[in-house]
Amino acid sequence: MKKFQRYTYVLVLLFFSLTITASDGDFETLLQQFEKTGKAQEANRLFKWLGNQEFTDSLVQFDSAMPTDSLRQQVWYWAAEYFYDQQQYQKAVEYGEKALPLMKGKGGESDCLNLLAIVFIRLADYNSAAKYAKLCYAIDEKSGDPDMMSSSLNTLAAIYMSANQPEEAEKYILKGLEMARKANNPSRQAVLLGMASEVYHALGDDKKALPFAEQSYELEKQLGHGDKAVLRLSQKASALIGLHDYKQAEEVLSGVIPALRQLGDLHSLAIADNKMGMALLCQKREEEAVPYYREAALLLQKMGDKANEMHSRRGLYESLWNSQPDSAKVELDRFNDLKDSLYTNASAESLARYNAEFGNDWLKKENEAERAAKRWSIITGVVIAIALLLLAIGVWWVMSRRHKRQRRLNEELTADINALREKYRQLSIDYDQMLENREGDNEKETLNEADKEFLNKTINTVNCMMLNGQVDAEGVAQQMGMSLYQFRQRLTSVAGEKPQDFITQLRMKRAQHLLDNHPELNITEIAVLCAYNDAPNFSRAFKKYFGITPSQYLEKAKAGRAQQ
Repeated sequence: MKKFQRYTYVLVLLFFSLTITASDGDFETLLQQFEKTGKAQEANRLFKWLGNQEFTDSLVQFDSAMPTDSLRQQVWYWAAEYFYDQQQYQKAVEYGEKALPLMKGKGGESDCLNLLAIVFIRLADYNSAAKYAKLCYAIDEKSGDPDMMSSSLNTLAAIYMSANQPEEAEKYILKGLEMARKANNPSRQAVLLGMASEVYHALGDDKKALPFAEQSYELEKQLGHGDKAVLRLSQKASALIGLHDYKQAEEVLSGVIPALRQLGDLHSLAIADNKMGMALLCQKREEEAVPYYREAALLLQKMGDKANEMHSRRGLYESLWNSQPDSAKVELDRFNDLKDSLYTNASAESLARYNAEFGNDWLKKENEAERAAKRWSIITGVVIAIALLLLAIGVWWVMSRRHKRQRRLNEELTADINALREKYRQLSIDYDQMLENREGDNEKETLNEADKEFLNKTINTVNCMMLNGQVDAEGVAQQMGMSLYQFRQRLTSVAGEKPQDFITQLRMKRAQHLLDNHPELNITEIAVLCAYNDAPNFSRAFKKYFGITPSQYLEKAKAGRAQQ
């Protein structure tokens, strides 16, 4: 399950109605109704709404017997994802932190920690962001999965970048690139290359930043990620500004800004507005810079991104000083308010670097009391960082002790399952035969070679993932080197089916094949070979697809053979 970006900005009126529409108000109403009752029925209504918005890949439904805490875990986590997508960061924090304790030691804990880290970056609370990101990385590192590790390292790099500590960010981003290449994940590589461009821009090495941005842009284009390619162009513009090529930066941003506005990516739009304002300001075109800085300031203030809003307010101060000094003073006051706030919530060292970057005389005229406050803030930050590190170590130790016993109990079962999968790894279904037998696939011969190759590759990928014990649309798309959206569009076009339906059909065909040809396997073993965690879930899925249970299928087949 993964997230899809949606783009809206203003919440409309809440309507208390049983009809589910596409407004934000309906989602919050459904969420409130679930929190009042805690019932599976209300959770199912909420997930039906998310499914209708294509926020989830398939319809998620819960049994009425599901424990309340399990329901809350899922509802609260997806509420956090939804509010983050809507750029309502405070609400995303609220629900993410409610979901996290219910995920301890379970699947999804790493995703929840990573989400909270990213949200706190947006809120400029870098201490909290680092706390969650490091806990996330500890889990991912323990898993040994280079792809997950590269994702966590990218988040850590983003935190240090947001706190204006690019020297620290460089270490994480280079390690993240190494892991992404090891995982052979081009999508992750593109993201990390873009972040590397930002890191070297912040380090003042724009000759190195520019090729990183260009590599990232080309890779996104090859992957068909048009929306992300726009972000890479924005990163390229930063490098061009650093190289004093303001005119080319302006040309790049002239295409980026309307594209981001059309996509509805308001946060990236605000940052691009800041860059355009700077490119124009450096060309002595103050009046033209004002509307860009103004839009950025309004958007960032609404989203609570104080660090980037400081850039906007400073730009407005400089752009308005000659023509509207009174208005410029208002912006300077707002800048100072933000600066004081961030001294409290971030680190003085970060903002000292920010001040040095711009080098304005009026930023340097600070009295001794303020400098003393900075020093005290640094000491406090160090103490807090040490305390957080000790806390993280303590949490890790407690969790390790708690799960040590469970891991031992699982070792035998895991070994048995792995042995079973290895033993029957050769039981894969003949792909060409499956293609001929699939319902509705009589027109296979009309497919062009590229579509046939895509369909065969998809079936091969699903089959391999089944043998490894886990298969879903997101994982298949990743193995195919495509985004989930791109994979869904291509598969629907070629096969006429949604990814989840297609995968379910392959799992059921494998189950049917094993039932027909391998009587030595019991139902539980067949369930494992079809990537189901237990026999009851497999039996329900089988009955939903074929209309009878696996046991009934075997009895029917046995009766048919007896008659023959």
